[in-house]
Amino acid sequence: MIKKFQDCKVAAYELNLSCPHVAKVGLEVGDDTELVSKIVKKVKSMSDVPVIAKVGLGSTDYLKTVDAAISAGADAITAINTIRAMAIDVEVERPILSNKIGGLSGTPIKPVALRCVYEISSKFDIPILGCGGISTWEDAVEFILAGASAVQFGSVMGDHWDEVFSEINNGIEKFMERKGYSTIGEMVGRAKRS
Repeated sequence: MIKKFQDCKVAAYELNLSCPHVAKVGLEVGDDTELVSKIVKKVKSMSDVPVIAKVGLGSTDYLKTVDAAISAGADAITAINTIRAMAIDVEVERPILSNKIGGLSGTPIKPVALRCVYEISSKFDIPILGCGGISTWEDAVEFILAGASAVQFGSVMGDHWDEVFSEINNGIEKFMERKGYSTIGEMVGRAKRS
């Protein structure tokens, strides 16, 4: 895949090491720290752009996955992916997904994602892209204060995709002005002060 994009102007590669939707790939990759290390090293050897490892909460301590990715040369970490979840169709009395387990995303996972960003930023010195339940500018600021250098959002896009970018950006700008911040960098990790 990396070879196919070598002639494109790709800013970075985000390696999804943690998607719970597909058996024997996704989340199971993130649970195997040796495999995480191999994948990150391989992509790093083929690319001149930053490599970002997206981690989730599998059966392994996710901080071990983060450590493996960083040790292998990851330039940043995205935290977190969806959380393993399930739904059952009561009429057919079976899980609604053929894989049985899928991923829960959006606002329900925000407190968990926020904790993970905080823990990663407390233990490792690496840029973090925070994601998982961000739907307002306040959510984005929380992730930045917890240690994220940047944020991602997806679930909220379905609600009002045409307005969400400007709403979040404008809210952050007003917050920064009110609090006296000149740059996002000044805000990163401020919640970790004693």
